Amino acid sequence: MKAKLLFDALEQYAPLPLQDGFDNAGLQIGLTAEQEVTGALLCLDVTEAIVDEADRERCNIIVAHHPLLFHGLKSITGKSYVERCVIKAIQRGIAIYAAHTNLDNAQGGVNYRIADKIGLKNLSFLEAKTTAVLAGAGVIGELSIAEDEREFLLRLKSLFGIQCIRHNALCGRKVRRVALCGGAGGFLLPNAIAQGADAFLTGEMRYHDYFGHDNELLIAEMGHYESEQYTIDIFAEILQANFPELKIVKTSLNTNPINYL
Repeated sequence: MKAKLLFDALEQYAPLPLQDGFDNAGLQIGLTAEQEVTGALLCLDVTEAIVDEADRERCNIIVAHHPLLFHGLKSITGKSYVERCVIKAIQRGIAIYAAHTNLDNAQGGVNYRIADKIGLKNLSFLEAKTTAVLAGAGVIGELSIAEDEREFLLRLKSLFGIQCIRHNALCGRKVRRVALCGGAGGFLLPNAIAQGADAFLTGEMRYHDYFGHDNELLIAEMGHYESEQYTIDIFAEILQANFPELKIVKTSLNTNPINYL
């Protein structure tokens, strides 16, 4: 299978123009469009161990959520893990492709997957984007039955395998209307408040963003990695639907750099 077909399938689902201005989604290293794909390793982050895993599995392309390269490299000497990954990938003939905020902003993307896991209905974007296709940042929807806020948080821990949820004060509210954004979604807190959310769920928030909102809504952080772990499933579904004969390997590695005691 030609590499271009794989790129086209991913970009039909999450077009590159949907990515945010700071981002660097798309093909980053390796494979020309006409080269053959031997297999695809799917992951959240690219690390040296991930490149090694792709090599062991005989996959010549890594499809990641987070780009390895956000900025240009002035030298490639191996002094950083990014440079070492670049060197190792090139030496072993492994391409690296990323679908990041374009997947976050796509209908049916990361945020829709989180909402589906939670059981939200009547979804809409928290911040719609003006594009040729329906897209936006974050989503908001409703639970079928309102939940006690503590029960809601405990259910999230169980659903997503979260070791620790950070949250603001519990005020005895009921949670039915839920806004969310995977990854670093604190910038959407004002949108959640304006649209009447009972709870706002994201991967990570800044300390000072918590102040002054205890009586407005529940704020909860589930962890950046934890909130985006299902991107691997989305990649797998796209590729399996389009290329049933392609070798697809979901990484066996947990690349979360944050640990909990």
